Amino acid sequence: MENQNSSRRPIASRDSGWARKTAAALASAGLTPNFISVLSIVFAAVSLVAFVLWKDCGLSGFVAFPLAIIGIQGRLVMNLFDGMVAVEYGKKSAVGGLYNEVPDRVSDTLILIGAGYAVTDMQFGMTLAWVAVCLSVATAYIRTLGASLGTPHYFIGPMAKQHRMALLTLACVVALFYVPAIWYALIVMNVGLVVTCFRRLSKISNYLNTNFPVDNG
Repeated sequence: MENQNSSRRPIASRDSGWARKTAAALASAGLTPNFISVLSIVFAAVSLVAFVLWKDCGLSGFVAFPLAIIGIQGRLVMNLFDGMVAVEYGKKSAVGGLYNEVPDRVSDTLILIGAGYAVTDMQFGMTLAWVAVCLSVATAYIRTLGASLGTPHYFIGPMAKQHRMALLTLACVVALFYVPAIWYALIVMNVGLVVTCFRRLSKISNYLNTNFPVDNG
C-alpha cells in the first residue's frame, strides 16, 4: 500500500540489497543527487534516439527496441538513486526539489515523443504521444498543487510514472514482433492518465474538504 503521507514516491526496490549497495557506491564516488537526476534525461534521450534510429535509419528492431528499454529503465533507476543518495546519505540540497521534478518532465517528454515517432505513420501516432506528454505533466502538476495546498503527495495511478514506463517497456518487447503495440500502448496510457488525473483531483478535494472545512457562518 502506498504511503501517501510521504513526499517520496513509494518504490519497493528501494529496500533491496542491490539498490542500497549501488546507492552507497554512488554516494562514495561523490555523485550528487542533482547530477543523478540529470542522468535520467540522458537515459531518456537514449530511448528517443533508439526509436528514431529504428524509424529513420533502418536500425534493426531487435537492437532498437531493447536499447529503448534500456533508456526507459535507466531513467527509472536514476530516479530511484537520486532520492536514495539525497535522503539516505545526507546529500540534500536547496534546489533538490527542482532537480527532483524538472528532469522527470523532460524525461517523460523525450521517451513519449520517441514512442510517438516510432508510430508516426499510424493514425494520430504523434498526436497520441503529445497528448500523453501533456497529461503526464498534468498528473505531476495536480500532485504538487495538492501538496502546496497542504495535502499529501498522491502518487496513485493507474498511470503514474512507473506505470507509464512499465507499459512502454512491455510495448517495446511486443514491438519486436508487432510494432503497433506501441500505438496501442499510447492509447491505453492516455486513457489511464485521464483516470489518474481524476483520481488525484478527487483525493485532493476530499482531503481539503475533510481537513480544511470552510465555516461560512
